[in-house]
Amino acid sequence: MAPKAKASGKAAPPPPSSIEELFTSLNDLIKREDFKRIVKVADEVLAIAPRDEDAIRCKIVALIQGSKIEDAMRSIEAGQKLGMDLDFLKAYCLLRENRPDEALLLLKSAERNTMTLLLEAQILYRLGRIDESLKIYQSLERSKVDFLQNYVACLVSSGRADTVQKALDAFHVKATNNHYLAFNTACALIDRNKIKDAEQLLLSARRLGQESLMEDNVPDDDIEVDLAPIMVQLAYVYQLLGQTQEAMEGYLDLLKKNPDDLPAIAMAANNLVSLRGPKDISDSLKKLDRFIEKGDNGRFQLAGELEYKLSAKQKEAIYLNRVLLLLHANRMDQVREYVTALQGMFPDSVMPMLLQAT
Repeated sequence: MAPKAKASGKAAPPPPSSIEELFTSLNDLIKREDFKRIVKVADEVLAIAPRDEDAIRCKIVALIQGSKIEDAMRSIEAGQKLGMDLDFLKAYCLLRENRPDEALLLLKSAERNTMTLLLEAQILYRLGRIDESLKIYQSLERSKVDFLQNYVACLVSSGRADTVQKALDAFHVKATNNHYLAFNTACALIDRNKIKDAEQLLLSARRLGQESLMEDNVPDDDIEVDLAPIMVQLAYVYQLLGQTQEAMEGYLDLLKKNPDDLPAIAMAANNLVSLRGPKDISDSLKKLDRFIEKGDNGRFQLAGELEYKLSAKQKEAIYLNRVLLLLHANRMDQVREYVTALQGMFPDSVMPMLLQAT
C-alpha cells in the first residue's frame, strides 16, 4: 500500500481569475483611482490575453497617472507593435518627457477631436506659441473646455490678464472652482496690479488644494509638490506688498523642503536672489548656477524641464539676475559673455541692450 502523502500545511492556491472577473476588478480600481493595482490587474489580463487593447490602454493610463512615464512608453511601443493606435498617449508621454516638438509632430497625424485639440493647445503653450494655443481653446465649444485653468494660464501668458474674468463669466465658473483655477486667476490679478486681491485668492487656492488632495489621500510629499507654485506666488505677492520678511520666509521654506517641482524651486530661488540684491552674492550665484547650463552647441540654456516649462519672461529674469550678480562680483568677462548671448535669446527685450551699455 502506497504511503499517504504528508499534508504540506499550506492552503492550495486559489484558482486563476477569469477575464470577466479581472475586468470587474479593473472597473472598481478605476473608480477608486488605485493606479498601482490597475497596472497589476491589467498585467493579469494580458497574461491571459496578450493582445487585449482595453487592458493595454488601462495599464498605460495608470502608469501615466502614477508618473511612470518610461514604463508607459514601453507599453505604448509594445501596443503599437500589435497594430494599436496609441499616438495620442505617446504624444502626451513625449510632452511629459519635455519633448514637445516631437509630441506636436506626432499629434498632427492623430484624429482631430476635443482631447487631441486640448493636448495640442498644451503643447503649443509649452513651446511658447501662446497665440496659437489660445486659438484652439477659443475654437472649442464652451461645454467641451474641461481644462479652463489652462485657458486662463494662456490668457495671462499672452498679456490678456484683463480678459480672464470675462472668460470665467462666459463659462459660468468661479475662480475658486478648484485650486488650479484659483492660482491662475490670481496670476492674472497680479498682472493687473490687484495684489491684495491676488493674495486672498492664493490663500483660497492653498486651502482648496490642501482639502481636495487630502480627501483624495494624496501623500504629504505629493501635496507639497502640487502646492509649490501657489507657495512661490504667495511669497512673491508678499514681496510686492513690501512684506519682505514674509516673502523671504516663504522662499526659504520652499527651498528647504525642496519639493519635486523644479520650476517652482527655480522661481523661488530667483525671487529670493532678487529680494536679497547685492547681499550674499556667492550664495545667490550658487542658487542660480544649478538652473543654468551650456548645451552641446555652447549656448546657454536652462536645466531640464525649465527650458520648456518657464515662460520667456521667467527665463529672462533668471538670466538677468545672474548677470547682475556677476556685475556686483566684478566678473566682467562672464558678464560680457552672458549679455552677448541674451541679445540673441531675447531679441525683443531692451534689458540686454541696457546691460551692454553698462
